[in-house]
Amino acid sequence: MKSEHGFARNQAMNLQGAETIAVQALAWLAEEPGRIGGFLAQSGIDPASLRKAAGEPAFLAAILDHLCQNEPDLLTFAANAGLSPMEIDRARLILAGPQGHLDP
Repeated sequence: MKSEHGFARNQAMNLQGAETIAVQALAWLAEEPGRIGGFLAQSGIDPASLRKAAGEPAFLAAILDHLCQNEPDLLTFAANAGLSPMEIDRARLILAGPQGHLDP
């Protein structure tokens, strides 16, 4: 079964698929001022810098990390995007790099 992101659920996700999920998550966060405000406060980035930062894998990983830390938002985004929470976490790990975690 293929998701709308072009990868089969039982195949390994690639970097492009992970980036697509993160950009969708950013757009979803931006739909509600409270959601994006929480992310901006946690990340320390200002709204004017979002567009430039969105091209960085570490920033994209931070978006998904933020979602993974908030189960209600994770489940809502996953349902809206037609993804499982595990796919979102897999994308986060891909974007975070070989260590599979974000640098503090």
